[in-house]
Amino acid sequence: MANLEVEIVAADHAVWSGAAKMVKARTSDGEIGILPGHAPLLAILAEGELAIEPVDGARIAVTVDGGFFSVDSDRVVIVADNAQLLDGAAAGNR
Repeated sequence: MANLEVEIVAADHAVWSGAAKMVKARTSDGEIGILPGHAPLLAILAEGELAIEPVDGARIAVTVDGGFFSVDSDRVVIVADNAQLLDGAAAGNR
């Protein structure tokens, strides 16, 4: 099964990167879930929480203050104004 290659960056630092089975985020148009094979997408990221289900390990939660969300060829790039892993979240391949 294919995986997603996920990269989350804030304006001044890398937050998390790694392989994932699923990513959920809130956009200006509502909540979206991304699985491998998703159609290309570019969306405005709304303030809230991202949920990442990594290939290995426990669910990862990241709070963001806005930015944008891009999906293309099983690669998800999230560029946030501010982003922070929630307490207890694994840092992954930061």
